[in-house]
Amino acid sequence: MMQNPRFAIPLAVGIGVVLCTVGIHALAVGATVNLVRRERSYLGKGMWVDFPILVLVSLLSLFAHLIAIGLWAEVFLLCGEFKDFALAYYHSAVNYTTLGYGDVVMTPSWKLLGPLEAADGALMFGISTAMIFAVIFRLVQARYADLKAQ
Repeated sequence: MMQNPRFAIPLAVGIGVVLCTVGIHALAVGATVNLVRRERSYLGKGMWVDFPILVLVSLLSLFAHLIAIGLWAEVFLLCGEFKDFALAYYHSAVNYTTLGYGDVVMTPSWKLLGPLEAADGALMFGISTAMIFAVIFRLVQARYADLKAQ
């Protein structure tokens, strides 16, 4: 059982934010599935059809990450770690991408949020990679459907 509230509170806050970012990315995956289903009759018809689909899916993924980074930045502001959203967003982006410059450091009481955000970012980038790969796989399948018979 956790005895130290200085550990438990940041851990609880971090887990809450992670759950929210999973929700954000679930929305992006759902939008991607709907896009691919809606455009399925066009998939594989050529580069000029497939390329915009891939661009849209990549942008959906990017926007999900940018929103997640912003959510973490808002949490840093609410925790009193930063007074400026731009600095909080920068710090969040450095953590989320696991870049880890270390040029902006949080106070010891909220420092645990840094590695939690880094783990979250790594997981969410994995989801995005899987989503983009699945779309590319589907595009290749549709484009070369004639190869299945061989």
